[in-house]
Amino acid sequence: MPEPEKVTINLSVVDLGQIDVLVEEGYYSSRTDFLRTAARAQLEKQSEALNQIVRRRGLTIGVVHLNRAELEEHFQKGESLDVRVVGMLAIDAEVPPQLAGAVIRNLQVYGVVRATRAVRAALGIKERRSPAD
Repeated sequence: MPEPEKVTINLSVVDLGQIDVLVEEGYYSSRTDFLRTAARAQLEKQSEALNQIVRRRGLTIGVVHLNRAELEEHFQKGESLDVRVVGMLAIDAEVPPQLAGAVIRNLQVYGVVRATRAVRAALGIKERRSPAD
């Protein structure tokens, strides 16, 4: 699995203080542990809705990895790809931007894209400005 991504959130001082009390009392090992647990609980609570959305939109959950040979094969066959990912899209560094742009027709990534700046630009992926984006 890839390394976890960092996010930034704003909480009220009261919410943050309550989290700190729970951490100090040993309910959670850290603020991060509390927030990760809360996020997982909400995702589990909404799992049926998420599953329906994933099916309806034809999304892939997990990590999708694309390499040069695979994209060249699609290009040679005149095929294009619709890439819809919940998680991470990883495009190898040796993939030329022109090849990625020619083969990947539609792109939706809910999560993280790992690719060179040139490939990101060719696919119209904006650079993240801060960990909160």
